[in-house]
Amino acid sequence: MVLWRPAHVPLDSYRNGVHVTLDSYRTSRPDSAVTPRSQTDALRGSLDLLVLKTLSLEPLHGWGISQRVQQISGGVLEVNQGSLYPALQRLEKEGLITSDWQTTENNRRARYYELTPAGRRALGAELESWRRFAAALELVLHTP
Repeated sequence: MVLWRPAHVPLDSYRNGVHVTLDSYRTSRPDSAVTPRSQTDALRGSLDLLVLKTLSLEPLHGWGISQRVQQISGGVLEVNQGSLYPALQRLEKEGLITSDWQTTENNRRARYYELTPAGRRALGAELESWRRFAAALELVLHTP
């Protein structure tokens, strides 16, 4: 399974030049030359990679995942809840994560997600793919 698709820009929209909302269900953007299908694929791959990386740190519920991504990115990345939960269902169906109901620190029931061994392997492969892509992109961007 390929989570990152390096042929496309993985980020959906910019606010004030630094804030990015990851929303894989947005289908069009008037100011974009990227087709809706390729944009959705790239966003889904980026979101999946962020979810797997976040869950590699500790099991979390959906809201916790979105908050952790925003916290770690210094507020630059925001995970849209409408995209997160379908991504979690998809990753669980693919065997990359598991879930079970637990009680939160606020004494509420929530579904907690955890990485499976297959998810850890996929994360490792996708991180390597992302790093190769980012390094190649930097080479092109720094070409005079």
